[in-house]
Amino acid sequence: MFCIILGLYIYLHSNYKFPNPIMYKNNDNTNAFLIHISAFLGFVFPFGSILIPLILWKAQRNPTSYIEYHGKEAVNFNISFALYKMLLSLAIIPSLWNTFKGIFEQISNSDMTYTYTYTFDFDTAQIFGAAGLFSILGVFSLVKIILIVLASLKAQKGELYRYPLTIKFIK
Repeated sequence: MFCIILGLYIYLHSNYKFPNPIMYKNNDNTNAFLIHISAFLGFVFPFGSILIPLILWKAQRNPTSYIEYHGKEAVNFNISFALYKMLLSLAIIPSLWNTFKGIFEQISNSDMTYTYTYTFDFDTAQIFGAAGLFSILGVFSLVKIILIVLASLKAQKGELYRYPLTIKFIK
């Protein structure tokens, strides 16, 4: 804690000017940063990770090639990620159905005499399949967060960043 406070004090009170390796205007860097980081609003609004970067990108009055590049990358990545997530979610449905199929059959075959005997015979291979798919979905979301932060930091520094496994919907 002391090192953090000391480093902050030295940084704020030093007269050293760091060299500026940024090739683009600082305003463009900030706008590109905001386009990338706005994808986190997808956790608040449905389809916010696609619509808000798209709106921020298209709302630029005179977009430079730098803003165009980062806007296309952010929107294409978020569309691709939404597609991948939808396909993975569709893969979870049959696994969950097979897991709980026995319970559904017991409920539908009951004779309504209030003598229910549920055995809850889960197929362990199926329940681990569903849990595994949910785990993959969680790791997938964590990777998205890391990639968005990486792209945002690169955009803030004035560097071009290309998301991996992105389908080019907008060219």
